[in-house]
Amino acid sequence: MNEFEHDVQSKRNDFIDSIVGFAVAIGFFSSIFIIATVVDFIAG
Repeated sequence: MNEFEHDVQSKRNDFIDSIVGFAVAIGFFSSIFIIATVVDFIAG
């Protein structure tokens, strides 16, 4: 057995962490897209 399996640092579900990371990335790139669209619209 692997010695690291006995002393786990985090017992949280990895699926939840991956969903949160994916949502943060999508939110970040969406906000950049929205800001660029607004700037382009204001610039005329």
